[in-house]
Amino acid sequence: MNIFVTGGGKGIGKAIAEELNIGSNKIFTCGRNENLLKSYENYCICDLATSEGLQKIGDYISENNIDVLINNAGEYIYSAIEQMSFSQIEHITRVNLEAPLFLVSKVVPYMKKQKWGRIINIGSISGVVGEAGASLYSGTKSGLIGATKALALELAENGITVNTINPGWVDTDMGNSSAQEGDFTKDEITECIPQKRFISPSEIAGMVKYLISEDAKGVTGQSINLCAGLTCGC
Repeated sequence: MNIFVTGGGKGIGKAIAEELNIGSNKIFTCGRNENLLKSYENYCICDLATSEGLQKIGDYISENNIDVLINNAGEYIYSAIEQMSFSQIEHITRVNLEAPLFLVSKVVPYMKKQKWGRIINIGSISGVVGEAGASLYSGTKSGLIGATKALALELAENGITVNTINPGWVDTDMGNSSAQEGDFTKDEITECIPQKRFISPSEIAGMVKYLISEDAKGVTGQSINLCAGLTCGC
């Protein structure tokens, strides 16, 4: 399979790419920092926040007959809504919501042609329950969940499944920096998680591996919370 993982240079994206880089699978990825992508044979340097970057990656996808798309790249910002600039709103919306939808539009023609495909969006529990001080992040991730349901219905007869994985707090650079930006320490956050731990990137990678398998062909339009019980309360 030709598998495209956005943001494969580190964190969750890297864990997913490493987990799926087996057998005859061919991994494709993209990012802004070439130094983080040099371990891959197939990668594209681009910025998903720009029109030029999206066009570049769109053309790259169209040229490579992608069977599986994992929309992993995303950005987080913690700030009161009245302090948000228009450029910040535009940036987060572009990276977290517009870019994934655009990439879906580029992979679907080939998937429809072969009557098989897998699309997995990496969302967040912030898109499920909301997060004060992170309204842009929560709003875009919630939009991704809604789009997943609609796309699953739209593409079901073509053998294409569409699902979203919503991680809770994840032990990555982004997860740890997000904790530092907030009003609570990592220890205080951990205390509010029922399992008293952050999720590891490998757990998300394992869920992705299942969702692209034939065992999961009946799973579509789902929003799967992988959060150590955080969405259940504390």
